[in-house]
Amino acid sequence: MSDPSPRIPRRAVVIGGSIAGMLAAAALKEHFDTVEIVEAHALPTGAEPRAGVPQAAHFHTLLSGGAEAIDELLPGTVNQLLAAGANRVPVTTNMVMFSPEGWYRRWENTTHYLITASRDLTDSVIRQQVLKHPQVSVREHTKAVALLGDRQRITGVRLRSTDGTETVLPAQLVVDASGRGTRTPHWLAELGITGLVDERIDSGLTYASRIYQAPVPTKGWPVINLQANARCQQLRAGGIIPIENDRWHVSLIGPPGAAPTRSTEDFLPYARSLRHPVVADLLDHAEPLTDVTVSHTTANVRYRYERLKSWPESLVAVGDSVAAFNPVYGQGMAVAARGALALHHVLSAGLTNGLARRAQRAIGSTVDAAWSLSVGSDIHFPSTTGKEPTAADRLLQRYVSRLSRTATGSHRVATALTDVLMLQASPASLLAPRVLAAAAIGTRRPQLDGPPLSPAERRVLERDVAPAVAE
Repeated sequence: MSDPSPRIPRRAVVIGGSIAGMLAAAALKEHFDTVEIVEAHALPTGAEPRAGVPQAAHFHTLLSGGAEAIDELLPGTVNQLLAAGANRVPVTTNMVMFSPEGWYRRWENTTHYLITASRDLTDSVIRQQVLKHPQVSVREHTKAVALLGDRQRITGVRLRSTDGTETVLPAQLVVDASGRGTRTPHWLAELGITGLVDERIDSGLTYASRIYQAPVPTKGWPVINLQANARCQQLRAGGIIPIENDRWHVSLIGPPGAAPTRSTEDFLPYARSLRHPVVADLLDHAEPLTDVTVSHTTANVRYRYERLKSWPESLVAVGDSVAAFNPVYGQGMAVAARGALALHHVLSAGLTNGLARRAQRAIGSTVDAAWSLSVGSDIHFPSTTGKEPTAADRLLQRYVSRLSRTATGSHRVATALTDVLMLQASPASLLAPRVLAAAAIGTRRPQLDGPPLSPAERRVLERDVAPAVAE
């Protein structure tokens, strides 16, 4: 009796070498013989800027909900980030946050945290963790220009190199991680799949960002976050996050008609125009290292793939290709990680018919909480287009504002809010009886009258710079 025919190796193709693409490859590597990442640009070998990522110039935080998803896909990655110089910032223990309702206290918290680093460093560590797996490879300087197959099943992608040469790459699964520039809606229409609902809610905000050399070591330095107050038309915001090499990444945010500019001379005065001068006062003692970079790409955009009546086998979209967020909320990397982890869990159940639809619905569910938070905030800016707040939205805003005010003096409510903001609890958890009761009672603690800085942090403002920041 002859031996059975050898099994045909299974190939997955990921479109885009972004963080979302790398994490998608991490989700695929245990389930396919080869995973090929198709990237339009060259990928850096270290912590250097990657072409096609304009948002990298603005500060980034990785929420603990996303960090835990990354570590599940790529064990040890968060420790690698910390070893490379990233900071682990406990929330709200090491945050100086001025919400519309007042200053938050720095509650002791050992559960939630932010990982703060430059986007270049975060990109590079995740990329190195993924590409060390032999079954994962990258085709650089190559674009995916079309899907192969039909409305029932995708069988691969058509590629085009920089010299115009086109090739066909068969695949048993294609994952779109190409970001805001995704072509999937267009490709679906070409296949005859119609009815896709997309949502775009744009606050019109502008970002201006700059990196400074901090006057103190940044290990243990807090995140400074001055939020806008749409209800009082105080629409400017900004903050400082500590990143590797004892630097501060500073972003200032403003609405149309009062937006920050590229001018280096205007950067500090704009920081001083925020709701409190603490950011500007700190920058008085720091050395600027870069010019000012400005971005207007702050729209929330979502494609409701999970609602389509027809979805082809062997196609999945993740990351910004599904939903892109206003970066002020720091959700993008965490949502991409949670979407990749959802894909991994669906794949673990077996490569069976209907896998792509199940995966797309699972990925869509990971977007819901972040989407409701971003859109629920942005619709209240007077400059927002795409949606106007309803009576229910205004009622919800009043309730969340009540919660936030209570959280300035209530550890219980602050923790409940943090659970949601770190994407580790559903927004519906804020309607739990104990939270409703706490909001109804309110806080008996007096409001803080200024930023809750430690003595070492205050010495920076007083020009008596400490040799190190207390952890």
